[in-house]
Amino acid sequence: MTTGGTPALVRRLDGSSRATLLELLFDVVFVAALAQTSKLLADQESWARGATVALMLVAIWWTWSVTTTTTEFYDPQQRPIQAILMVAMVGSVGMAASLPMVNGAQSLAFALAYVGTHVVRGIVLLSALYRQQHPSAMARATRFLFWFLVSGVLWIVGALAGTAQWWIWTTAIAIDLLSAAARYPTPRLGRVPLDQYNRTTAHLGERYQQFVILALGDIILVPTLEVSRSDFDRLRIAALLCAFAIMLLLWQIYVYRAGELLESAASAVPGRSTRVAPYSHLVLLIGVLVTAASFDLVVDRPTGTTPVRWLVLIIGGPLVFVLGRALFAYLLSAYVPWGRVASQLIPLLLLPWAGGWPPVLVTAIVALALAVHVLAPHSGSRETKAGLGPRRPTG
Repeated sequence: MTTGGTPALVRRLDGSSRATLLELLFDVVFVAALAQTSKLLADQESWARGATVALMLVAIWWTWSVTTTTTEFYDPQQRPIQAILMVAMVGSVGMAASLPMVNGAQSLAFALAYVGTHVVRGIVLLSALYRQQHPSAMARATRFLFWFLVSGVLWIVGALAGTAQWWIWTTAIAIDLLSAAARYPTPRLGRVPLDQYNRTTAHLGERYQQFVILALGDIILVPTLEVSRSDFDRLRIAALLCAFAIMLLLWQIYVYRAGELLESAASAVPGRSTRVAPYSHLVLLIGVLVTAASFDLVVDRPTGTTPVRWLVLIIGGPLVFVLGRALFAYLLSAYVPWGRVASQLIPLLLLPWAGGWPPVLVTAIVALALAVHVLAPHSGSRETKAGLGPRRPTG
């Protein structure tokens, strides 16, 4: 249901923190794009091609993250914001559909889907805020639009550049990430004021957590589909069970001791959680997709030797996820339980021999290392979660 006639486009801090049904649909559409990315990553035979898939993942994630920031600052029940969500969903479908051929004829389609999503969002926001005469919010939307226009030129040029495409696109996504980290410094407008980042509510934390939980489902989705198309032999079932166990263990690592991190971080450095979450959760997401890609391979061929590329995916995916989780905790609390994180280095010690082992055995060892991470004793009071929480009211 919309409430498009109300004048308050900017979200009220005392408003509902629950995600709307349209936001949940938005998440599902983007997770479908991520599933396509993990499948594409599993199919790559070279490291260079894998790096291009990673770049596409960053673009898809950044579209989700910036759009979610929009629904945190603005009321997602307003018609202009709902229109922005729908445009972002169309852009996600366009990016996902063009992924398999993004090295060739579909590169322009991907660039147009990415740039169009961000530019249309800025235009819709500016027109709606102009009618409402909200100067500070208009300045914020203008900063975002300015920098996406700057990077958008490079995205389009890169799509038309042939052999130089990936260098230009890497520069474009770097501009997107760095301009956000610098709070979108814009001529005559300056940077986004810090007090706008301090407006974090429980809604944003819920959005990030919901998305990560949905993305974790990709770990079991991909191998389940693979098993359904193959013979039900014992080793394939064992690989599927390993995928299920690793999915649950990563979930436990992500949600562990929910609530302590932001309780201290929000009072110590307001707004920091809002600024670091997109980057630390990108690391988490890379870990999830690499893990999902590895099980796409393992379930297809659980026996025989394990190629080096498979080892990197099988061991590297959970390791990257754990490091992303530790990074978020460190950025907000300056504390990481290194003793527990070190358990994830156990599979690395086995690399000289793991190449001669069957892939299903390597995945079982990785699952065991994650179980040690979860079950190991911890210091307690300072261990935190990777997520966001509400800003405590001041005054």
